[in-house]
Amino acid sequence: MALLIRNLSQIATPAGSAPKRGRKLRELVTYEKSVIVVREGRFAYIGPENDIDDAVRETITEDFDARGATAIPGFIDSHTHIPFAGYRESEFNRRLSGETYSDIAASGGGIASTVRATRAASEEELSANVVTRARTMARYGTTTAEAKSGYGLNLEDELKQLRAIRAAGETSPVRLVPTCLAAHDFPPEDKSNAWVERIIDEIIPRVAAEKLAVFCDVFIERGVFTREQGDAVLRAGARAGMTPRVHADELSDTDGASLAASLDAASADHLMHISDAGIAALAASNTVANMLPATSFFLMSDRYAPARKLIDAGAVVSLSTDCNPGTSMTESMQIVMQLATLQMKMTVEESLTAATLHGAYSLRLANETGSIETGKRADLVLLDAPSYFHLVYHFGVNLVRDVLRDGRFVVRGGMYLG
Repeated sequence: MALLIRNLSQIATPAGSAPKRGRKLRELVTYEKSVIVVREGRFAYIGPENDIDDAVRETITEDFDARGATAIPGFIDSHTHIPFAGYRESEFNRRLSGETYSDIAASGGGIASTVRATRAASEEELSANVVTRARTMARYGTTTAEAKSGYGLNLEDELKQLRAIRAAGETSPVRLVPTCLAAHDFPPEDKSNAWVERIIDEIIPRVAAEKLAVFCDVFIERGVFTREQGDAVLRAGARAGMTPRVHADELSDTDGASLAASLDAASADHLMHISDAGIAALAASNTVANMLPATSFFLMSDRYAPARKLIDAGAVVSLSTDCNPGTSMTESMQIVMQLATLQMKMTVEESLTAATLHGAYSLRLANETGSIETGKRADLVLLDAPSYFHLVYHFGVNLVRDVLRDGRFVVRGGMYLG
């Protein structure tokens, strides 16, 4: 049984499973007057309808009229913190009145505020929160998302967050990829190095034993974890079978990007304060430079990750929302693309590849998703637009009309299919 998607204005996609560097990042494959055939959850054909192989044509049992939509791959959001409880809208208002993120954290807000709310929530509540956010993500075109712990900051509550991600994955319209971020901050009750030791000796072994995370992450920053502490945590995670990711050079240059590259980490994320040496290290590695422009925007900062320097140096770049209650409260990869182009001077083609194939590459899923190609999972977005340029050109609205994950509609006519 197969689904034929016809009457498409355009199909636009990066190609292959390998990352694109430099000017190759601008290369998209586009199809005009073409159709897509989906069979058994995967793309079976992309191209002119008259050229469909007879063996494929015989399996078509459903015909879907796309009504002039543009088809792009499902977005891959490779950096989120969605298993949390509580919101921090009052802190947002305080920032609007002139207080800094550091001021708010010093008064008991910031991450500590979300830790209190998340500790108080049950696993079932957190799982429901994840599913709710995943439904919003799906309506905005995301089909795969990474999800981090890091608001528990003790053994039981870190495990609770990761178990909530696993439970949410059973009903989530978005494919969820879990990351252990116990090294997000120090718990309010213990600011000593003993916390680092507990992460290494207690939390990582339990997470690994229950197979709760694919990745291990750490926030290397002044006042949080040092480069040496981060290195120890990530090496322990790697020994337990979890691939490293790094919150790097967000608020200051702490040489986090270079550490990520030296450990062959999947990604170095944020990078607003990355040094030239850090850029060179990422360019010489396969570690993805994951940029989160919505964070800079939400914090009203003029400082964004240096996308042009990273791309021109040859680094592999991706884009993500950083969805979290304090510094980037959005589930929309569309606004991330808009900020990447309008604020970071990326082209629309570069931003589309960074938001799809390269996100998949950083999650070790590029062989399966991130592009519209025969054999890959049919993770697909149909935009109410005549071309992919409208993702940025027509800003501030949700252009997503239909979304398929694994060949099944999860959003149809802009509505989530529960």
